[in-house]
Amino acid sequence: MDYTTKVIIFTAPSGSGKGSILARVLPLFKDIAFSVSATTRAPRKGEINNVHYHFISLEQFQKHIQNDDFLEWEEVYEGTFYGTLKSETYTLLNQGKHVLFEVDVKGALAIKSYFQDRALSIFIQPPSLEELKKRLIERGTENKTTLHQRLTKAETEITQAHLFDKIVVNYDLEIACKEVEGILRAFLTV
Repeated sequence: MDYTTKVIIFTAPSGSGKGSILARVLPLFKDIAFSVSATTRAPRKGEINNVHYHFISLEQFQKHIQNDDFLEWEEVYEGTFYGTLKSETYTLLNQGKHVLFEVDVKGALAIKSYFQDRALSIFIQPPSLEELKKRLIERGTENKTTLHQRLTKAETEITQAHLFDKIVVNYDLEIACKEVEGILRAFLTV
């Protein structure tokens, strides 16, 4: 494995804007590769298999668990699993790429523990739970049950923000993008 490469871990409560931030900032860094997570959930509108996620069946996911194929994995919501395949990570690192992970809080902490000082963990925080609720409703992907699940999970995740190397509060998307860009440039040039 190429030990000159670094790992960047992004996490946030769902709806905090981490996807929007990454979509704007990631293209500025040609040497960062996005780690595509595996999930058992159905694709959302516009999501492409093996680009946004590796959409796999519950049976396939369980086989990967049995084979110890994941760097980290979790049942995020009942019956919905997410995980980071070791093979995906090692392939990118061996190509000399810095690897960026977009994972939930538990997965982020597991990856940070695994890579330690070689990794930078960034928590994207919404300005408030009320603003987060508004964003989730505007996104139009949630029903009452999933909205409640995401808000309940967000409350817990926000209490863990202090465990991350950097916290970026996303009051304004442009400002948050500039802050994240600066954090990444500083980390990758050290």
